[in-house]
Amino acid sequence: MRNLMTLTALATLAMATPAMAQVTGTVDIDGSVADRCLFTTDNAVISVGELALAGSGSTAGKLDTSKLDGQTRTLIGWCNGTAATMEVEAFALENTDFTGSAPTGFDTRIDFTATADANEATATDTSLDAGKGAAAGVGLFTGNIDVTLSASSTPTSGLLVAGGYVGQVVVTLTPNISFGGGSEQPLP
Repeated sequence: MRNLMTLTALATLAMATPAMAQVTGTVDIDGSVADRCLFTTDNAVISVGELALAGSGSTAGKLDTSKLDGQTRTLIGWCNGTAATMEVEAFALENTDFTGSAPTGFDTRIDFTATADANEATATDTSLDAGKGAAAGVGLFTGNIDVTLSASSTPTSGLLVAGGYVGQVVVTLTPNISFGGGSEQPLP
């Protein structure tokens, strides 16, 4: 009987005790990635040597446009923002050895157009206009940025003054984050 009472007491106790249920807690993890662009190859050189036409004809000593037009160099970069843009600014080649104004019939400046192609987008600028050209959307991309020169000219089509000439093309990648065009943004 004692065993029966013990069993009955244990059964009653088991029924009175709430059932043991599994419970969970969570640890949320969050982070972010900064919107940015980076050049992994940020410099290239176009060294063309003699810029003036040789010979003895009427064009001798004037700009040889074939030395600049079609010249292409490749920069390498990436942008991780969906609305990243690329801009180009062309700076004319200018004679670094001659000071003052060039005499009539001579030029000390060579203008050109620079075009940068990346991720099926094209940005362009001419050294004839101050400032950068219009921005082109490159979005998310990684790879080559091909910079090509064209339309080289001098202000008066005159003879080039002897000396060194230096110019530059500046390509600017700008990160601009976009979350796919919708108004929803990721949780903070």
